[in-house]
Amino acid sequence: MRIALGVEYDGSPYCGWQSQTDEYTVQDTLQRALSQIAGEPISIIAAGRTDTGVHALEQVVHFDTHAERPLTAWMRGVNALLPDSIAVRWAHPVPDEFHARFSAHGRSYRYLLINRATRSAIHAGKVGWFHAPLDIAAMRAAAQYLVGEHDFSAFRAAQCQAKSPIKHLRQLDIRQQGEMLIFDLSADAFLHHMVRNVIGCLVYVGKGKYPPEWIEEVLGSRERSFAAPTFAPDGLYLRRIKYEAKWGLPQMEHGTGLGGVL
Repeated sequence: MRIALGVEYDGSPYCGWQSQTDEYTVQDTLQRALSQIAGEPISIIAAGRTDTGVHALEQVVHFDTHAERPLTAWMRGVNALLPDSIAVRWAHPVPDEFHARFSAHGRSYRYLLINRATRSAIHAGKVGWFHAPLDIAAMRAAAQYLVGEHDFSAFRAAQCQAKSPIKHLRQLDIRQQGEMLIFDLSADAFLHHMVRNVIGCLVYVGKGKYPPEWIEEVLGSRERSFAAPTFAPDGLYLRRIKYEAKWGLPQMEHGTGLGGVL
């Protein structure tokens, strides 16, 4: 049978999601726990990969198994074998046609950025930080140039394996809650480092290095060298993967962590 899982994790201790030889990754850690419960080797496929230090509020994975277990075994049973930094939130049986990656039709990320003179000790590893004041209005104006379907080559990592740089960015909202800036991005899919490169460019605009229109020039150049450096991974959260209702997957509610900003 095929099982889908909703997984939450703190990416700080891991070398990203993807399984790697001699590296500590989220995928390898979760597969070991699932294999123990199943009594057979389990290989999982995820909706998307996250980089070193990037977190997930709801990564979605699927796996096939011959083992017959109650759904609670794939949640509480697996969680008992996982480190505190990873937790299975839900488990749901799905038909063989379901694929965690290819059945998804949307992905949402949130980036948290503390904007104050000094870094945060309490939220270390969980938020990004920028020391100088940022012009939120200018950043919002710049963000509008990126919304829609575009060639995002200028925001793509050199090692990106996506077949096409053309993505449809459906949402790029910026709001402020005290000294925290909250960036919400939704798209059909994202390129490798795309969100962090977008944040880096918006910070350049916010600090006054370039006007909002500069973002349009960067986008049109299709050259990664024209954009700002990749921003820190600490504040980036994979927030939600969207699927058609026919799969019947649970819809998790967020908004209780870090003062309600997650």
